[in-house]
Amino acid sequence: MSVDDEEHPEAPPAGGGPIGVFDSGIGGLTVVAALRQLLPREHIFYLGDTARVPYGGKSRRTIERYSVEIGGLLLAEHAKMIVVACNTASALALPRMKQVFKCPVLGVIASGAAAACRGTRNQRIGVIGTRATIASRAYEHAIHEILPDARVFAAACPLLVPLIEEGMFEDPITDSVLKRYLEPLVYEGIDTLVLGCTHYPLLREAISQSVGEAVALVDSAQNCATAVHEALEQANLAARPGTVGRLEVALTDSTEGFLRLAEEALDLDIGDVRIRAVQAGE
Repeated sequence: MSVDDEEHPEAPPAGGGPIGVFDSGIGGLTVVAALRQLLPREHIFYLGDTARVPYGGKSRRTIERYSVEIGGLLLAEHAKMIVVACNTASALALPRMKQVFKCPVLGVIASGAAAACRGTRNQRIGVIGTRATIASRAYEHAIHEILPDARVFAAACPLLVPLIEEGMFEDPITDSVLKRYLEPLVYEGIDTLVLGCTHYPLLREAISQSVGEAVALVDSAQNCATAVHEALEQANLAARPGTVGRLEVALTDSTEGFLRLAEEALDLDIGDVRIRAVQAGE
């Protein structure tokens, strides 16, 4: 039986289960940090697919299969909502996940695009992300639904995630790579830059220095947290008053080094980490 044919459990009663969050690796913890700050009553279960990271160079079919499988693991934890804290999976797998799962499924792209449209003054918007996210043109389509005349300048930045996962947040090599990727966007006169990968907020300071103060950065993590808050209220799924939220983290393969770097950088108390098995390979 394929993943797509599996039966997935129903969402729990209103307010009763965790918000299930997943990413292809650890970068989605930036979304978790934003959720913890905005929604302290909510229980969050985070699942990082570290056994198969990165998603950015894989096919749509493979990303859909991975995302549906991870979503099923989250519903096994009784998630009341699934948050796809991965721009690549949001771009390529969100429609399929919404077909498969009966609980609300939110991605990071729509909220990030809306924030960029609200913030731009000259309608010249830059987007950086993985090769798969940029090739999908998902941000461009979402931005043009709101601002049809906006100019969108996109750049794939495949070296950034490895540098971030090596903990090279403040490093001359990272600064050089950022300059190489971002100079063409700055030359086009962008006034807004979408950080189209949930890893990228960990480089926010370096990115800001590279593009200059005149360019506003749109953090997909913060805007996703706001969208989750609104969706919980609309669906009557918010945690009840008096609830004390907690965070649980599981990975599909051990990666304690970068996990602890992210824990410190994001001021998260992760605690013990569980391992959840998934099918290996393509």
